[in-house]
Amino acid sequence: MSRISALQLRDAVLDPGSFVSWDAPPVEVAMSEQYRDELAAARAATGLDESVLTGEGTVAGRRVAVVAGEFDFLAGSIGVAAAERITAAIERATDLRLPLLASPSSGGTRMQEGTVAFLQMVKIAAAVTMHKQAHLPYLVYLRHPTTGGVFASWGSLGHITVAEPGALIGFLGPRVYEQLYGAPFPPGVQTAENLRHHGVIDGVVPLEGLRQTLDWALKVVADPPGPAPEPLPETPIPEVEAWTSVEASRRPDRPGVGHLLKHGAGARVLLSGTGAGEAATTLLALARFGGQPVVVLGQQRLVGGLVGPGALREARRGMALAAGLQLPLVLVIDTAGPALSQEAEQGGLAAEIARCLSELVTLPVPTVSVLMGQGSGGPALAMVPADRVLAALHGWLAPLPPEGASAIVFRDTEHAPELAAAQGVRSADLQRNGIVDVIVPESPDAADEPIEFSKRLGRAIAVEVAGLSGQVDAARLTARLDRYRRMGLP
Repeated sequence: MSRISALQLRDAVLDPGSFVSWDAPPVEVAMSEQYRDELAAARAATGLDESVLTGEGTVAGRRVAVVAGEFDFLAGSIGVAAAERITAAIERATDLRLPLLASPSSGGTRMQEGTVAFLQMVKIAAAVTMHKQAHLPYLVYLRHPTTGGVFASWGSLGHITVAEPGALIGFLGPRVYEQLYGAPFPPGVQTAENLRHHGVIDGVVPLEGLRQTLDWALKVVADPPGPAPEPLPETPIPEVEAWTSVEASRRPDRPGVGHLLKHGAGARVLLSGTGAGEAATTLLALARFGGQPVVVLGQQRLVGGLVGPGALREARRGMALAAGLQLPLVLVIDTAGPALSQEAEQGGLAAEIARCLSELVTLPVPTVSVLMGQGSGGPALAMVPADRVLAALHGWLAPLPPEGASAIVFRDTEHAPELAAAQGVRSADLQRNGIVDVIVPESPDAADEPIEFSKRLGRAIAVEVAGLSGQVDAARLTARLDRYRRMGLP
């Protein structure tokens, strides 16, 4: 496939005429005469003086730093001079507090410079890490091809990582694999689409769509919040039976987190997977509710969609993303319960629930949990302990599905409605017990008014996020810990 040049990337993403180069002359390194000739040929062929260009420009008027690799310059390889240019640009972006777009296209380390070049990936990774620790966005667009140490360092550290369609993306270059093992690399593995499918990267975006994707992402991760929306008008909450809510929550046409994002949120960018080769049933996204930027973490309504350890690892990625970008986290609970299987046990399901609980209750950013539908078992518990908890009228929370509780107590499932009432699982009971703060009305059932309900819930989320964002971090965390420390006490 044809390759996107660094200049094409720059011009496709940035506002016309906004780019300002940060490139200083390449640092001098010891080299052979043959290597000197190769550099001269690469410079003549590309018009560039190294395998990367750096600088800043604007995207829809916002200042953004850019680091772009050029594969046609010695296969985009990274030696001392290129690494120094990249590192200096990242450090400058950090000092200027600019979002950073990195777009590698590289075969990896520059072989002509040997092990010294190999070790340059350390300082690049360190600079990226310091940029992220400053709570600044680091966005990655992988271009064809990206392999080797580049993919295994600054190419894999993005808060958000997308790739060019059809791009060869992988750690071990296929030519190296074939020479070492005498057979071609298995087809279809090292492709952007396959990595997206397995949750290694967040998306596959053509060059012509990259600017819009970047604009949407920056609206959430870089633009300031809008004014706080008006609270929902107070309306009386009707009395409903617990089992009525359980049945309503299980309607296949009930809106879920995807519907909420589509109709209740503004700018949104869907992300994917754990970043570690797992695609799960959790939905992870950047979005704005009523002008308030958030990270959204939602359990998706799927037939038989029980939550396994991979889904909880994706939840933990969302928590880390919110903390890293200093964005509020919105968690949408809608689960029939945990996966009960050998794979789930061996994959560490219980440990992942524990880690989610531990990390969420101590997360340094504002948190809002939403009981949108079913709230069954450990995977629901793992996403509850937030600063504020909302519930749809027919949202509910229980240690087990009511049928499971009935099986334990009565050795049958016929008493499920009775157990649901006795355990206090419905939204009104949860509010009375201090577990839920706000009940969002359904008129009379979200499945019968899905768009209106999603807009209503989106507005309620925005109100809570805006209120929390104005609080001092330490005071908010203290209040959250105290809330759960006192839960259930007289």
